[in-house]
Amino acid sequence: MPSETTIRPADAVNVEAALERARHAVDLATSAGADHAVAQYGSARSLELQQREGRVESIEESRSASIGVQLWVDGRYSSHVTTDLRPATLAKFVTDAVAMTRLLEQDPHRRPVPRALWEDRADVDLDQVDPAVDALGQDDRLAICAAIEDAARADAAVLSATAYHSDGHVLFARAAADGFEGTGEHTSLSFGATVSVKDAGDKRPEAYRFTGAAHRADVPDPGTIGSEALERALARRGAAKAPSARATMVLTPQAASPFMRRVLGAMQAGAVQQRRSFLEGRLGDRIASEHLDLWDEPHRPRSGASRLFDSEGMATKRRHLIAGGVLETFFVDTYYGSKLGWAPTTTGSTNVVFAGGAGDLESLVSGVDRGFLVAGWLGGNSNPTTGDYSFGIHGHRIEGGRLTTPVAEMNVTGSYADLLPRLAAVGDDPEPWSTFRSPTLVFEGVDFSGS
Repeated sequence: MPSETTIRPADAVNVEAALERARHAVDLATSAGADHAVAQYGSARSLELQQREGRVESIEESRSASIGVQLWVDGRYSSHVTTDLRPATLAKFVTDAVAMTRLLEQDPHRRPVPRALWEDRADVDLDQVDPAVDALGQDDRLAICAAIEDAARADAAVLSATAYHSDGHVLFARAAADGFEGTGEHTSLSFGATVSVKDAGDKRPEAYRFTGAAHRADVPDPGTIGSEALERALARRGAAKAPSARATMVLTPQAASPFMRRVLGAMQAGAVQQRRSFLEGRLGDRIASEHLDLWDEPHRPRSGASRLFDSEGMATKRRHLIAGGVLETFFVDTYYGSKLGWAPTTTGSTNVVFAGGAGDLESLVSGVDRGFLVAGWLGGNSNPTTGDYSFGIHGHRIEGGRLTTPVAEMNVTGSYADLLPRLAAVGDDPEPWSTFRSPTLVFEGVDFSGS
């Protein structure tokens, strides 16, 4: 284990020093003949620890620092990144990059971000840096892993339990020749467990549970995470196929998040321009039931996904994505916006929030007469162009408002275009530390294939 206990990113520069490095790279580019330039300095450190049977299995610590430059030269565009930040080497790197850019084909769709899209940036404190995370030392990390593993092993049926820990710190600064300047910095702490248990025959059902946040105070107790991983593994014992059926599907918050993220992928302007989105041509249309009310909230405090400006420098703002089932917007960057003739909005999502829900998992299950609770996914795929999907699942049958036998080796198939209008209920129980804050979701008339 590294002896250092308080670890700053990479070369330990502060925000002002990082910004000065970005400014210097811009000056190098314009001095070399670039018509416009953007530079971003980034610095990061991370430490990952894995423990099993009370022994540390692996420790990986990484530190990095880099400068990336985006260049516009005579109607041509290129981007470059280097980790060699020695002054003379950096100057040659930028000069050579400008010269190479002159050799490229012109691209009229590669344009600098207009001032109007970045100058009206919110002035709020995102509170993303926790000194308690930076102060974590060897004993702290080992204690977290021990608490997780002890809780995860608290049953005679456990065959294997592994605890995981990761913490890090990221700092970046961005500057442009037109006067744009912006910085960001956040810490991160995550941990979790995987557990496998004995089952009939040679079966070894496995489950996992992870959590993470920017602040140490915002993550659950490590022992709780270990206990939940164990509980999930034990719940999978005796799982078998159920008869094929068209029934109600209840998604836990943990299962709903990856399932619904695919909808956001179809909302990218790049996917639309490349004809890879089932939402093409649907702006302003009702694509889901009135229960789906989705917001993007980039200024939520203490979230690692929050940001004042996006990856192009455009100012972020709270944005209604889907309002009562109606598609309100796409994620439009400047490049694909130019190709489509659309006004830019933002490059992607930050903190996605489901609004207007009511009830938790237990209360929503109690209202289902016949269906399946999906607790997790077991492979499968989806087609973003058509919206078709087929995923393996594990979970439980629902009978008379109660969870009964566990199920596995079943598939759920259909199309997002057909499924979203069948959203019957939305809970209000997202995981508080999640950046994709999906609650329990209930869909009616879903096709399950089993025995």
